[in-house]
Amino acid sequence: MDALRDTALAWLGAGRAAVLVQVSEARGSVPRESGTRMLVARDEVSGTIGGGHLEWQAIARAREMLAADAPPQSIHYPLGPALGQCCGGAVTLAFERLQAAHLAAWPRELPRFHLQLYGAGHVGRAIARLLATLPVQVDWIDERDDAFPAALHDGPWPAHIRPVAVDAVEAEVRHAPAGACFLVLTHQHDLDLRITEAILRRNDFAFFGLIGSKTKKQRFVHRLEERGVPHAAIDRMVCPIGLPGIAGKEPEVIAVAVVAQLLRQSSSSR
Repeated sequence: MDALRDTALAWLGAGRAAVLVQVSEARGSVPRESGTRMLVARDEVSGTIGGGHLEWQAIARAREMLAADAPPQSIHYPLGPALGQCCGGAVTLAFERLQAAHLAAWPRELPRFHLQLYGAGHVGRAIARLLATLPVQVDWIDERDDAFPAALHDGPWPAHIRPVAVDAVEAEVRHAPAGACFLVLTHQHDLDLRITEAILRRNDFAFFGLIGSKTKKQRFVHRLEERGVPHAAIDRMVCPIGLPGIAGKEPEVIAVAVVAQLLRQSSSSR
């Protein structure tokens, strides 16, 4: 979630010289909002202020500062007239050598949503890999400890993806904060049903998606009705999951459609 701050901390600890580039003011149509940050070292860039010609110019200016050991500076960029970008707005960028004091004042990024992700199978792994790149909080739950991949690509999983291996996975539902999102996609339908019932009986979630077909949904609705789960709660269950119109059953395709659905939900609730 605070990956850029972690990078800043690591670079400072290693004595690596870098410039902190920050959007200090943004007006009109611009690539990124005020407060957006980027780190520029002599041989590496971390983060982005929106890409394009603006970012290219900012990186060049930051490296000039590093070479000359220049003092902090602030530069105003009218994106259309100065850079030929079609955004039409204007941004002011602040450039300053990265210092320890920046870490103390570094703004904490709030998660877009808190998700309980049930299931570490193919689809669960594909979803977790996408969410590893986003500012979210994920409790990734499965009863099989060896189902969780030990690493993400060539490195560790970020701290905001928290694997939880427990026997009674449905009991974890009570630990989710009010307004959390839930995705249920385990390897057993009866387990899916138990988790689903626990979620619906809370009925204080922002989103609940259940993997499966329309036939699976119908069967679950019938069983939930038999167990006395309120119809108003059952009606909030989303099954099948994923934004409509995205065809394909590959885990990676499903993951893209589902994460897009979660992001749309979180944006509409802000």
